[in-house]
Amino acid sequence: MTVKRLIINADDLGADEARNAGIFEAIRAGIVTSASILPNGPGYPDALKKIQSASFKNVSWGVHLNLSEGKPVSANPLPLLGPDGVFLGKVPSQRLLMRQGDRDLENEIAREIDAQITLLETSGIPLSHVDGHQHVHVFPAVLREMIGVARKHHIPWVRIPDEPEPTSPDFTLPPSVREEARFFTRLGQTARPLIAASGLHATDYFYGLYLKGYFSIRSLESVLRCLPDGLTELMAHPGRVTENPLETPFSSFSTPDREGELETLLNTKLRIILKERKIILTPFPENPC
Repeated sequence: MTVKRLIINADDLGADEARNAGIFEAIRAGIVTSASILPNGPGYPDALKKIQSASFKNVSWGVHLNLSEGKPVSANPLPLLGPDGVFLGKVPSQRLLMRQGDRDLENEIAREIDAQITLLETSGIPLSHVDGHQHVHVFPAVLREMIGVARKHHIPWVRIPDEPEPTSPDFTLPPSVREEARFFTRLGQTARPLIAASGLHATDYFYGLYLKGYFSIRSLESVLRCLPDGLTELMAHPGRVTENPLETPFSSFSTPDREGELETLLNTKLRIILKERKIILTPFPENPC
């Protein structure tokens, strides 16, 4: 018998302490079942301490590969950095990572993502999955290197941001959100056969691209109402607001939008919807088969 299983994954754990606080609040509430950790985030030590100081059951942890913001983990991963020694930012990094056939660039990418995963592994956190900040892991210059590094570290699951475009009137999205979601979906669709051929695993379905800025009970109910049988990942970005944000590449990570997502996840109506739709919350399975 087929069932509807749902992974609610919180991205950006380690961005800062306010973001961490919101994510752990949702984990302790039993609604977030998985989280992806930013190895180079300013809140990484705080996230690590919280994970190691408690016994979290039925929660999976992954690596949120970051090649666009903050400082690198490895030494001198040029040409990924600007003259200030930090990653180039979202748009310039995406432009660079669309490049194909540049072996020097690909070698630097492989070195950096290997360093990010190794940093997490040495902390003793078991890693179930790989995804990317701003989905960098499925960009042309990154995809094959990511596959190789994930296999090297025996990480079984990879996110494929391939999402059907919503037609429900609950999604009155601006063109910018739709275009970005379509762009990431095209990258995900291109990545899917390569990931499948590599022996790595992906969930049957993925949602979250079209919820950017519109993560509400109404929009979630629209998604969950039509959730197919099988294993689905729902990407979320819960958090708390930073009281005194510092001017860093991560200063925009803990905002009222993040707190709005957290309150949506903690809304009792969400549990009612899940129960009515017979949707089972789960982490990434230890055995993908």
